[in-house]
Amino acid sequence: MQPHPDSPAMGKTTLTLACLVLAFTNFMVVLDTTIANVSVAHIAGGLGISSSEGTWVITSYAVAEAICVPLTGWLARRFGTVRVFATGMAGFGLFSFLCGMAPTLGALVAFRIGQGLCGGPLMPISQTLLLRIFPKEKHAAAMGVWSMTTIVAPILGPILGGTISDNWGWHWIFFINIPIAAICAVSAVALLRKAETQIERTPIDTVGLMLLVLWVGALQLMLDLGREHDWFGAPLIVTLAMAAAAGFSFFLAWELFEDDPAVNLRVFRHRGFTVSVLALVFAYGTFFASLVVIPQWLQSSLGYTATWAGYATAFNGVAAVMVAPVVAKLSTRMDERLLVSFGILWLGATSLIRVFWWTSDADFWTLALPQMIQGIGMPFFFIPLTTLALGAVGEEETAAAAGVMNFLRTMSGAIGTAIVTTLWYDGAQSIRGQLSGVLNGAQQTMNGLQAHGYSAEQSRQVVSQLVDGQSTALATGSVFVIAAIVFAAGAAIVWLAPRPKHAVAAGHAH
Repeated sequence: MQPHPDSPAMGKTTLTLACLVLAFTNFMVVLDTTIANVSVAHIAGGLGISSSEGTWVITSYAVAEAICVPLTGWLARRFGTVRVFATGMAGFGLFSFLCGMAPTLGALVAFRIGQGLCGGPLMPISQTLLLRIFPKEKHAAAMGVWSMTTIVAPILGPILGGTISDNWGWHWIFFINIPIAAICAVSAVALLRKAETQIERTPIDTVGLMLLVLWVGALQLMLDLGREHDWFGAPLIVTLAMAAAAGFSFFLAWELFEDDPAVNLRVFRHRGFTVSVLALVFAYGTFFASLVVIPQWLQSSLGYTATWAGYATAFNGVAAVMVAPVVAKLSTRMDERLLVSFGILWLGATSLIRVFWWTSDADFWTLALPQMIQGIGMPFFFIPLTTLALGAVGEEETAAAAGVMNFLRTMSGAIGTAIVTTLWYDGAQSIRGQLSGVLNGAQQTMNGLQAHGYSAEQSRQVVSQLVDGQSTALATGSVFVIAAIVFAAGAAIVWLAPRPKHAVAAGHAH
């Protein structure tokens, strides 16, 4: 079998080892998007902060990663693909060490931003290098390996995060990255030198990049800090909102007329791409936010350890792995819009199941089963939506469109998490106030507890905990009602897109 003309000549053993290095790298980067989800309670307790502040550890990483994704192509051309990959791995390991050593929330968020900036290019570059080192006829198999790491990592993330946090401490969810990053960085230099790309002195859209950082950073800070600062009653939040709006306006104007923009917004002239990305933003942002809220509810209200919260959360990936091959075959035979709409509606239906099934006394399988059922719909949503979006643009625009799509997907997860956690916390407080005003038999309950040896203060705490548990459960149900509505809107929007103009190459489809 002759290698593809663009593929460097590599021995079978070297090729296999290089594939493992690239797959492990992708696995680690994707793993870090979910490994901290079940560790928020441990991080909050360790640093003496609230759980809502603890979610900044998740959103800061996602935002930094999203900002760096559009830079991947320029970095690879300017410094070489393998050099960027090895440097990114080394930086990821360094910032992972600093995250584990962080003494304060501010330091941890700063180091997570560094981790996201280094990790942002690794996912697309690992994919690019796999396609580069393998012969063209083996691209599908190589992408199959790469895709499995993308699917399996989010499943293992909550399980590993919970187990490590409960047994070793939250610091170790970051420390475990260090040896993997070191091995992959050194191995990349040793194994992939022949796959290095030529260096080009290409310019960078400095103004567009600065505007991107300005409006994205201001928007995320506004969403993260809004709850603690009474939203628009605080001058800080108003200033951040104005900065985000102004930065976004100038960013749009600059990028549309820039010859070599940091983010190619011209792809939005294609209706199919715009509609598909809009559906992606709604559905993925809502889905990712649920992965953050659920573990917090299980730990704060139902008494779950981080380990068992991780098990319950991870069940949605089990069914997704089994159904993905079926969806891949169906997407070549059926209308992609039908598959995507079905997948998003399925996510909405499982949200409604949670509303009726999930109560403050639900057992483990009552909590885990909707997660597993939800997993069936995930491949129907993710796989054909990529084809629908990238198939709507010109073939020469596919790479740029994929970059924009990945940027907005990651951003939607961060923004969705900030919005949903705010709704959840505020909703729980509001419902608690309502329940406190309509309690029946509270004094009789307290008297009964005191008759069994409880003190007056202990009996009041028991009643307060009961009210807290019920208010949080009701707030969780309210969040999933809103989620179901958003999913339904996303499923309807998809039908505004036309059928794809052309097939999508394997590298971009994955």
